[in-house]
Amino acid sequence: MKKGFYLLLTAVLFINCSDGDLSQEVISFDSVSTQSCSNNGIIYKIKEQEALLIQIPASAFTNEPTAVDSPTIIDINSTNRVVYRFYNGAISSSMFCETIPPSSPTVNDEWIATAGKIHITTTAIKTTNTATGQTSITGYNHNIVFKNITFAKQNGTQVYETFAFGDYSRSITPVALGFDETLEQCSASKQIYNFNSGESITLDNISTDLIKNQITPLNSPRTALIGTTSNKLVYRSYTNGIVTPNYFCSTSTPTVPTINQEWIAEAGVANVKGIIEVTTTNVLNTYTHRIVLKKVTLNKGNNNFTLGDSYILGELITTN
Repeated sequence: MKKGFYLLLTAVLFINCSDGDLSQEVISFDSVSTQSCSNNGIIYKIKEQEALLIQIPASAFTNEPTAVDSPTIIDINSTNRVVYRFYNGAISSSMFCETIPPSSPTVNDEWIATAGKIHITTTAIKTTNTATGQTSITGYNHNIVFKNITFAKQNGTQVYETFAFGDYSRSITPVALGFDETLEQCSASKQIYNFNSGESITLDNISTDLIKNQITPLNSPRTALIGTTSNKLVYRSYTNGIVTPNYFCSTSTPTVPTINQEWIAEAGVANVKGIIEVTTTNVLNTYTHRIVLKKVTLNKGNNNFTLGDSYILGELITTN
């Protein structure tokens, strides 16, 4: 009798585990890459018959690194959603981004997060030009962790004190720095500037002894340090219009075009970083001042990138 009962129990368990109705008790997507939909704001992970979905505003993923130990925190609710699903068959990434999802496979089990918080830690993704030392920000990585998340499921609730969703990365277009080497200078403010249709770089309140109509000795340029007021270096990119020469040399900054990004150089340190070098030559009473920036870092909020070991700002032409 006992032997027959155990055989029957084994058969029932085998059927329950083989018909696609398995109810999951542990969620694990540690080794799975994050994917996203461009049309509905869903980011997700899938493996075999399981999916873990997040739907939060795209604005939660900013192009700005978070401060140390200060992640972006979002409450989980009916708007900011986290959902786990178990399907009755293999799933593919395309089904989550379609306006009308496929009829098969179907959801056998669904856990909906009803409480908790989403912590997002953002860092910049950078590349370095090994020849010049210049760095470029090519994207941002968003590490996502759920804190005290509560899932409502068919037979009760499941709570995780800490649940690591993983990384979600997005690419951006790096700062272009698409300038020629021709510099201009304002007659009154002495601001030195270079620009193209969508960006500019300026050197404000430049030291009076840097630009002189005097030839510099060989390998002995005039030098100064970048500062926060004097010799202030600023990079800007623009939207809603194009940059023209009229944008510069006015007493107030024009409102058109609109400043999109503004990066300000760190103050220099003697013989270390943030150094301005000016080499002056003379041909037929025309002076060419070649300005080179050494080991300059530009900052915007918690963001930064470097211009490299030696960056040619350009050449300024003056006459007596």
